[in-house]
Amino acid sequence: MAPNPPSSSGTDNARYPPLPHGVVRLGDKRGVPVMRRGVLSRRLRQLENAGVVAHSGSAYALTQAGEDLRPLVFVLADWGARHAFGDPKPEELDPEVLMWWLHGRVDTSELTKRAVIQIEVADRSRVFWLVLEPGDASVCHTDPGFDVDVVLASDLATLYRVWAGEIDLTAAAKTGALSLTGTRWIVRGLPSWLQLSPAAPDVQAARLAKAADR
Repeated sequence: MAPNPPSSSGTDNARYPPLPHGVVRLGDKRGVPVMRRGVLSRRLRQLENAGVVAHSGSAYALTQAGEDLRPLVFVLADWGARHAFGDPKPEELDPEVLMWWLHGRVDTSELTKRAVIQIEVADRSRVFWLVLEPGDASVCHTDPGFDVDVVLASDLATLYRVWAGEIDLTAAAKTGALSLTGTRWIVRGLPSWLQLSPAAPDVQAARLAKAADR
């Protein structure tokens, strides 16, 4: 059901994340879907040589030194949210990558039965299905064959802004920036189930600070 990770035409440069999250396996790029295997392999070797990660077989995990870098990474995220982040360019928006990020940040602990959300990205003519089960979440590129409970329709830029924490999902639906229709309990629950980007709190704090300065 989960899609193959999208390919990348990028190069090994600073736009890739400097620190992998959790465990990375060289045969499974899903955590870093925009990075080619060769680039990922080189980056992991660099991190291993620096003592940031250790590996067993094909699996790499953070060492204690890597874990100790987490606060620094989030300090940098906060700085970027306050001073450096602008609106992404259209060519920087990738619907497959965003769907993978979204599905990995869904809290399914409150679910007691399946919920199927059809996500329509109109400006890219793409449709995805987010299949939520108790304790599990999957994203599909093709119709999984389940009845659709909720339809979320939006342009890609708005979905990215929701993911980043720049706009609230419920507020965006109320203003018409996106459409969220279907089974009531899922429509009500989805905004709290989506945990959004780990940097979202920093983005939201920076937005509030900028508003207070006006």
